[in-house]
Amino acid sequence: MAFDRPRRGSDPRQAAEAAFKAVTRKAPEAAPAPAAPARPVLPNAREMVSLRLDREVLDHFQAEGPGWQDRINQALRKAAGL
Repeated sequence: MAFDRPRRGSDPRQAAEAAFKAVTRKAPEAAPAPAAPARPVLPNAREMVSLRLDREVLDHFQAEGPGWQDRINQALRKAAGL
């Protein structure tokens, strides 16, 4: 019967602390993700980029025909001291 059971005491402070701990508990840290595999290094590998050049510069390198991108690359390497 209901009157035979002892009454549960409810302490509002304990209930508030329990609720606070439940929402502020630090989540368990996940295992660190494995490092991404490094890109293979290929000798003389080239990367595609977008580059804005003056029309006169582009005309100068394209005037000699095919290979103008290689010539621009050579000029840039020389200017960079590579």
